[in-house]
Amino acid sequence: MERTRLRFECLQQIVGTSEMSVLMLTDETRKRALTLVCDEQMTHQLMMRLNKPEVCKTMLPEVLIRMMASENLEMVVLGIFDGQYQVILMDMMNGTTVRVRMSDAVLLTLVAQVPLYIEENLMKRQSVAFNEHATGVAIPINTMDTDSLRMALDHAVEEENYELASQLRDEINSRSDNKS
Repeated sequence: MERTRLRFECLQQIVGTSEMSVLMLTDETRKRALTLVCDEQMTHQLMMRLNKPEVCKTMLPEVLIRMMASENLEMVVLGIFDGQYQVILMDMMNGTTVRVRMSDAVLLTLVAQVPLYIEENLMKRQSVAFNEHATGVAIPINTMDTDSLRMALDHAVEEENYELASQLRDEINSRSDNKS
């Protein structure tokens, strides 16, 4: 399996809400970018690691990772299901794997430098060209939760952006069809 190593690029508050932020990851060459939405709690955790690393030294993730052999760990993004990236954390010594949320995988990368990879074809499908001076970012609708999709659909209809509304409706319907 070909894969691309991801690196943390930035965390940006979504304008108009204090509840969500956009997390941006790039490939190591900073040519392609992958974005995902983070909730308020994860935003807080990530911001603490970025702004006050000394305070975090005695927090549970940092303490636990010091007790483990983190050099034997790596994470891989394998796909998307129901609006969520599917990530596994692997212990390379004994082959043990466990699923982890994508935002938690980024947190673990920041806390312990555990490498995070993405399957190369998935990166090609989900990423956009990286521009460090961009004033906005694209978020793939297949990575948004259903509630966010419904809010975006309502907004698209209000703005009379019927092409976007149609795409959002189709994504919502495809998820409903998959659960049946």
